[in-house]
Amino acid sequence: MNRILVIQHKMIGDVLISSIICNNLKKAYPNAQIDYLVNDNTVDVLKGNPNIDSLIIFEKKHQNSTYELIKFALGLRKNKYDLVIDAYSKLQSWIIVLLCGGKRKISYKKIGRTFLYDDNIPYAENPSTNLGLAIERRLSLLTPLNLNFELDGQPKLFLDKSEKDFADKIFENHKVNKSKKTVMISLLGSEKLKTYPLQYMTEIIDFISYTYNVNILFNYFPKQLEEAKIVFNSCKKSTQQKIYFDLLGSNLREYIAIMNNCDLIIGNDGGAINLAKALNKPSFIIFSPWIEKKIWATFEDGKKHLSIHLNDITPNLINSKTEKELKENAIQLYEKLEPRFVIEKITPFLDSHLL
Repeated sequence: MNRILVIQHKMIGDVLISSIICNNLKKAYPNAQIDYLVNDNTVDVLKGNPNIDSLIIFEKKHQNSTYELIKFALGLRKNKYDLVIDAYSKLQSWIIVLLCGGKRKISYKKIGRTFLYDDNIPYAENPSTNLGLAIERRLSLLTPLNLNFELDGQPKLFLDKSEKDFADKIFENHKVNKSKKTVMISLLGSEKLKTYPLQYMTEIIDFISYTYNVNILFNYFPKQLEEAKIVFNSCKKSTQQKIYFDLLGSNLREYIAIMNNCDLIIGNDGGAINLAKALNKPSFIIFSPWIEKKIWATFEDGKKHLSIHLNDITPNLINSKTEKELKENAIQLYEKLEPRFVIEKITPFLDSHLL
């Protein structure tokens, strides 16, 4: 095995989790070149990963032009891949797999697409471990290789000394009290349908502030500043005194470094949570009603990693609706996941990590 291509388009969390394929392949084939094909906005989560030899960047022009996509795919032929693993398995990656000339190709089994691949892996519907489907499905793509070791499902992030020094310095500049533990709040989701109601989140933050002697940081994108201010201004004055509102990174790597200096993360499902888990930080996720918890509740053990979903409270309400209906009614359904339910479930988690 001389050269291997792993394909994963889309979001930061997807790319980070699929990097476990690269990690295990490098262990199995230490002398092989591992190339990872990803979108240009996700490369920061892969910096420093010794298991990836080269990043192949899927740029916007490749996404927006069929001609550029075909040209890109044909250009991969020169690499003469012995193995191609398609962890994305949608139209754009199907075209790449069809044209890139890989000798052996592996992906998920999908009707009408099996001719593209030598190995078509059934898409698991339910998790068999606490790794969660997002990880189990990706590891399943390695089963045809019959690797003779236990697969590692833990995504990993790698920070260098300068990044760790940056985090220490920014904490020092903002006069963060080092004698207290620091809680990161994943304040807002990537969209409104994945964001716990702001008034509810305010109640959760006030509860944490009142109950525990901690520092509190907010994670949000610059475009979400106004919404973050709404939450901050809605918090009690005593809570505001514990929040370091302006302690933010200016880019993804700086966020990762800051998160590395925190003790745990709480909040909306999304990339921030996945990054924190890759740093081995305890997490508590509040899932949107339309997101399938069984996919993204990774490493859930009831202690270090925990989550809540409306399905935990009113399963009949969730199970009676289609995915489309859940998404269309997500905001209204969120209203039913009242803070009292979150506080009841989060308290033992916080007690074990903060007291």
